[in-house]
Amino acid sequence: MKRASFRVAYPDAIAHPLHRRLTTVDGVSTVDLLMWGPMGTVATLLWFDCARDTAAEVLTAVDSVETSDFVAGDDGTYAFVHQTAYEFEASVLTLVSDSRLVFLPPIAFRDDGTVRFEAVGQPEALTAFYDELTRLADGTIERVRDFERRSPPATVTDRQREALETAVAVGYYEVPRSGTVAEVADELGCATSTAGELLRKAESAVVTSMTNAG
Repeated sequence: MKRASFRVAYPDAIAHPLHRRLTTVDGVSTVDLLMWGPMGTVATLLWFDCARDTAAEVLTAVDSVETSDFVAGDDGTYAFVHQTAYEFEASVLTLVSDSRLVFLPPIAFRDDGTVRFEAVGQPEALTAFYDELTRLADGTIERVRDFERRSPPATVTDRQREALETAVAVGYYEVPRSGTVAEVADELGCATSTAGELLRKAESAVVTSMTNAG
């Protein structure tokens, strides 16, 4: 299976009302749809990168909201929302329901008018979805990679791990930095160039692992 990242700009006529409002309100640039529950009454968990009052202003665009609870957190505001409908246009809901894909949270609405989301499925299903999507909107596949149940751990050798631990101990990763690669080399008993290479390879493995997880 494959995991694909999409970026889409829906025409205003079929854009979600919350997204249309987001592009016009100052002080907010992102709304993440974190979780959704397709039941009789729709329950969603949203995150806004803004204060509560601004989040509430954006949410007023969704007419189907029955109740909403706001909680400050993670440099923004969470909103737990009960509503009677998702308010996506029928063409968008049909595209999603007819696809043979699973859509992963979050769905990120941006103030530049784009939506970013990820989907998992067989390559032919992803291709078919993309073909139908681009009949509705301006869409781009930004990234495709193998889907894994969990992210693989960073591949770091014992020596590279020792170099990282030593670098932490001497203050190499402090802000501002108080240790040097030369000090790491002294502790490891190796050349400065060798210590630098160990650190670079270890850092590359860790960063790559984190990137694949996202």
